[in-house]
Amino acid sequence: MNYVVATIKDWNIKLFKEKISKYPGKWHLITSPQDLTMENLKKINPRYIFFPHWSLIVPTKILNTYECVCFHETDLPYGRGGSPIQNLILEGRNTSKLSALRMIDKLDAGPIYMKKNISLKGSAQEIYEKNATVVAGMIKEIIAKNPKPVEQNGKIVNFKRRKPEQSDLKAFKPKKLEEIHDFIRMLDAETYPRAFLKLGKFRLEFFDAQKKGDKLTTRLNITKNDARK
Repeated sequence: MNYVVATIKDWNIKLFKEKISKYPGKWHLITSPQDLTMENLKKINPRYIFFPHWSLIVPTKILNTYECVCFHETDLPYGRGGSPIQNLILEGRNTSKLSALRMIDKLDAGPIYMKKNISLKGSAQEIYEKNATVVAGMIKEIIAKNPKPVEQNGKIVNFKRRKPEQSDLKAFKPKKLEEIHDFIRMLDAETYPRAFLKLGKFRLEFFDAQKKGDKLTTRLNITKNDARK
């Protein structure tokens, strides 16, 4: 049986090579949108295409031809849409569900194969990497059991993808130390705009925040405003 994993994140690629590729069957890895084509997929003829942290539009023809599975860090249909980890942390949540769902044309609206409990503790990067391990386990379970996905049930709540300017601590206007900690850690991940403050001609970016009692420590990068792309 042939399977495809399509992902653009380094931690998912590493996990594929170390773990998923050793599962039963013949596994193929796609890391570029240019390689996700009907021509390439026809050669593979996959039973499933798994999309851990793909974050890109998949052509409708592929969705209609193959069983495509993605993973979303909310208890769907709650939290459809972008930046789920960040939106959940802003709500003050410490845990969530990781939903495995069949991909359809409508974002995060497909039927559900399964859900697993996840923690929202730590930096966003730590959360992503822990969730990747959960996803690997879900993939193993799906190929072993071939579960039939069930339509989503419940009230639909949509999330909005965060914009870079929303990482500004000044605009966030926190009232508690815990809120500053959560704000910094939820943005502390590769390829994500870190929490920042502007000070004159300089930009201060915060990461690796640690809270102990009434004290918050964090690492800091300082650059000129015009030095950031």
